[in-house]
Amino acid sequence: MTRTSARSGSPFESAIGFSRAVRVGSIVAVSGTAPVWPDGTVDPDPAVQARRCWEICLTALIELGGSVADVVRTRQYVVSAADGDAIGAVHGEVFGDVRPASTMVVVAGLLDPRWKVEVELDAVLDS
Repeated sequence: MTRTSARSGSPFESAIGFSRAVRVGSIVAVSGTAPVWPDGTVDPDPAVQARRCWEICLTALIELGGSVADVVRTRQYVVSAADGDAIGAVHGEVFGDVRPASTMVVVAGLLDPRWKVEVELDAVLDS
């Protein structure tokens, strides 16, 4: 089975040794994705952070031949339950028509203290 990968340009990809997303056959797994802009900045708003995370994830998925309609599972890691509604609302905007299996977990912290959310997804492509 062919294995292909997508990279987003994150400096962590080479330093840690991972791909933003990997496709094997019809399965695509997108790595934990943080809300970082290309210039390294992070917006403090949790909803803006969530939108940025999903933008990065979906760009990688599309690069590997998928679309939002192919998403079957999402995971959202949040550092404060107080941000859950705002972050969840963005998930609804992005995946409301797809309605994948989903988990939101409150965690003690993420790699960068500016991050309020980190996300990942899995997809199954028809082709």
